[in-house]
Amino acid sequence: MTSPRILLKGNNTMIYCVEDDDNIRELIVYTLDSTGLPAKGFPSGREFSAAIANDVPDLVLLDIMLPGEDGMNILKKFRANPATKDVPVIMVTAKGNEFDKVSALDMGADDYVTKPFGMMELMSRVKAVLRRSAHAKDEDHLRLGTIDMDVKKHRVTVEGEEIILTLKEFELLRKFITNTEVVLTREQLLTDIWGYDFDGETRTVDVHIRTLRQKLGAEGDRIETVRGVGYKILSEPVDNREKKRA
Repeated sequence: MTSPRILLKGNNTMIYCVEDDDNIRELIVYTLDSTGLPAKGFPSGREFSAAIANDVPDLVLLDIMLPGEDGMNILKKFRANPATKDVPVIMVTAKGNEFDKVSALDMGADDYVTKPFGMMELMSRVKAVLRRSAHAKDEDHLRLGTIDMDVKKHRVTVEGEEIILTLKEFELLRKFITNTEVVLTREQLLTDIWGYDFDGETRTVDVHIRTLRQKLGAEGDRIETVRGVGYKILSEPVDNREKKRA
């Protein structure tokens, strides 16, 4: 079974480490580089701010106690900037009390590592945060066959041509593509797409499925009716399946 293709970011991951201790900063950057994760180090927020003005990283390792502007204030500005608000940040600091940790996480940090720490543990934390970040981005752009969905822009193309979907049709298609080959009942679709308070009949689902199929053209044949249950979307075009059965 072929799963829907999810567009992934390239392998040019860049990590920034903001740490005023030269030895720690150089060790972190060296270890990241050695494990195939390119990194750059900065001794203070000033150099870091100048760098992100030119190139936004994929992840930031940020100390709290820094010369000049402290890490908490840097984090606050980082999250307020539209260009960097979604970039994951791991706080790496000697401040290990619960208040500082909770404050940083509430402010938008993705993880919190206290000094002293082992480099293997830090690398494991870095890779885990990068995986979570990549997964979140994956779900923003989905592809199945010639159907391409840009979730953030609410844009759908089929064979490169844009098609206009209503909000419910868009959510139905997204639900199907993220559940390829899974049978979804009409009741489940009503609950997930229209909400628990929606008091319409399951016929509403059938009507929206029909219009969605029409708008998708030949790709609409992928949406298969499972008699007496609901619907599922096929991972392969219908004609390919027929060829295999022949």
